[in-house]
Amino acid sequence: KTDFINFVSDQEWKSIEPVSSWFGPSSLLMSSMSALFQLSMWIRHCHGYLTENLGIPVWGSYAVFALATLFSGLILGLVSEAPETEWLV
Repeated sequence: KTDFINFVSDQEWKSIEPVSSWFGPSSLLMSSMSALFQLSMWIRHCHGYLTENLGIPVWGSYAVFALATLFSGLILGLVSEAPETEWLV
């Protein structure tokens, strides 16, 4: 406690470099990191729901997430390649 009070009263905080805007809380990098953490918590919640409420075995829950990952990769791959092909025109 006394170290913090001395830090403020002696104005030692002026000698510390400010955080770069790249690592600021509202930067794209930190917003993306926050979204990844929120996604991991949502996946954990879904896993708990599948195993505890629906009674699906743990391996079954993993299989559901594996298939969802493969399917989302397929959809993202098709969507990313669609503008480069002429089949939409």
